[in-house]
Amino acid sequence: MKMWTGKPIMKPSTEPIHDAPLPETPEENEQARREATARVRQFQRRSLRGVWYLALFLGVSLAAQQGFSHLPDFSPSVKHILGPPPSSMMISGLLIVYIFSALVLILGRMTTGTGAFSGLSHVGYLAGFYAFYHFSHALDDNFYAVLAAGITILSLESYHVWTWCQERIRQEKQYIVRLDRMREWKKG
Repeated sequence: MKMWTGKPIMKPSTEPIHDAPLPETPEENEQARREATARVRQFQRRSLRGVWYLALFLGVSLAAQQGFSHLPDFSPSVKHILGPPPSSMMISGLLIVYIFSALVLILGRMTTGTGAFSGLSHVGYLAGFYAFYHFSHALDDNFYAVLAAGITILSLESYHVWTWCQERIRQEKQYIVRLDRMREWKKG
């Protein structure tokens, strides 16, 4: 941590500013204002991650709906090595377990106020379910189940991160207002 005349200040990070001490000189005030503004921009970018992961999932879903026709098929030797695909009932059971697990984890993070986000791993898991259904020749019957699960999970995750970031942005803007008031007070 840096020290401003004996008072610790925060490094630029994603941690909330809360009641950080106010700087005493105009130069320190301007530096703290720049750092807070940079954190606001960082939180604004982070709040949009969920939308990007949702778009990525919709792209994967479009490829799955077309039966992954743009990807080459496995050779017979690779299919022999992999063995028979799991049954669609087994995949559906795992999908249900995954949905509930993901929702419980997201709701837990929302409750505790944690800003963690696992959108990319959700896209990977959902793409895996598409692939398993595809290899078991049951994708047509189960496409909409995976699509609905993905949209639900990623929308909730996106909402959580967006609200978390908006709260941090609000705190940073309050800190900037405090800095501006302090600067005006010292001028006048």
